[in-house]
Amino acid sequence: MSTLLALHDAVGTYSDSALTGIQALSTLAAEGKDNPAADFSDTPWWLSLVKALLIFVYLLVSTLMVIWFERRVIGRMQQRPGPNRNGPFGLLQTLADGMKSMLKEDNTPAKADRFVFTLAPLITATMCFIGFAIIPLAGEVSMFGHRTPLQLADTPIAVLFVLAIAGIGIYGVVLAGWSSGSPYPLMGGLRSSAQMISYEIAMGLSLVAVFLYSNSMSTSQIVSAQRSMWFVLPLFFSFFVYVITMVGETNRLPFDLAEGEGELTGGFHTEYGSMRFAMFFLGEYINMFTVAALATTMFLGGWQAPPGIAAINDGMFNEGWWGLLWFTMKLWMFMFVFVWLRGSLPRTRYDQFMRFGWKFLIPATLAWVVLIAFFRAARNGWFGDSALELGSVRVPIASLIFTAIVVVLVFGAFSIWERKAAEKEALENQAPPEEIDPYAGGFVVPPLPGQRLRETASVGAPALPGARPAAGDVTSRDGSAGGGRAGGGAAGDATDRPSGPREFDFTDKEGPRG
Repeated sequence: MSTLLALHDAVGTYSDSALTGIQALSTLAAEGKDNPAADFSDTPWWLSLVKALLIFVYLLVSTLMVIWFERRVIGRMQQRPGPNRNGPFGLLQTLADGMKSMLKEDNTPAKADRFVFTLAPLITATMCFIGFAIIPLAGEVSMFGHRTPLQLADTPIAVLFVLAIAGIGIYGVVLAGWSSGSPYPLMGGLRSSAQMISYEIAMGLSLVAVFLYSNSMSTSQIVSAQRSMWFVLPLFFSFFVYVITMVGETNRLPFDLAEGEGELTGGFHTEYGSMRFAMFFLGEYINMFTVAALATTMFLGGWQAPPGIAAINDGMFNEGWWGLLWFTMKLWMFMFVFVWLRGSLPRTRYDQFMRFGWKFLIPATLAWVVLIAFFRAARNGWFGDSALELGSVRVPIASLIFTAIVVVLVFGAFSIWERKAAEKEALENQAPPEEIDPYAGGFVVPPLPGQRLRETASVGAPALPGARPAAGDVTSRDGSAGGGRAGGGAAGDATDRPSGPREFDFTDKEGPRG
């Protein structure tokens, strides 16, 4: 219980700090320092409801499709057909499974807290849908005679809003594990919450570099800032870290440690069934779409067409509903990555996963953010637009300094890795230590450096030559007691020392005891 209370305090502190940051940034936004690029002035309230309904349907249909897609792709990877019975190509299999879940019996464990047990899946599913509200699916489109962005809402702190909502969604997992009244769901809930909190720190740090490049935390502003170049190119390391953290954030293989069947029999939703389990299942896939949509918005230009296509006919393919097509294609690219990872990689150990997050991802991302901040400061303040003429190419001085620092860091990391690999190889090729008999001289002798004690293969192994048994613990072959016992002669007498293997009789000489 103390562990659960400590975890609850940690989650609460995390959410409170996120909300405090949102309030502080809202104050800056009120002063007009950062305004979203999306214009909702021609969007009546009823049109916002229509867009909310469209986004809800878009996510539901996408979830049905991605479940079918995942089962088909993994089936092909495992050389089997996958679902192919219900509907053309098995497209209706997911719908049939959903209807089956609705008709299943819904049981509640006897020791469960019924209210919290029902509330937990609602929190998880609801928070996943809310996080998609600030994602721009396309630019301005025409709907019912109004020009409106294909986006439900936008704020100057839209990205922090997504992170805060994800922090609140952790409560659903914790409450599900605690309210089940079973040890395995509780352990799964603790694992999952610790995993989400740990990797959300690295995820937030990876997005700081995007804020520095775009000078905004508004999703529409970030998309507009990528018209000339997607941020995945200059911020490749941030993109790499984000992709890793989004897999850990969604509890997907190889990071689905909260649902390890061999360890936790299913994790925090072990006791759930019917529609309540289906809500957790739905929340997992909606969360996959949310983090993939955020990655598309932050690094891949959002709804904008690829650079080559965007230049055709004065940007014709960046207008209207075309943006939804490009956004969906980028989204499904991430879905394939999720499926490919699940079908290819084994599950990691929990200690390895947490060590990787705290000892590599977070420190490396902090160093990367400092490097990006230095580059932006050098570009905007110290050197400005100063550049060197290298032939016919004009290269900014800040870019040269940034490139030099990155090269030095890469070579330094490579040299450290190479040195550790050489040390490991030398340790493996080292000659085995000399085996010694600690009783060879009559007294116990500890091994010196480069030596080790000789180990016997079994209890009945032959005695080492020259080894002396302790006085009074050996019986001679003729039945007389060994050294130190009456009639046994002097202690350590060679005639009383067995020359063959020691024999131990563990049978009960007195017969069964009443």
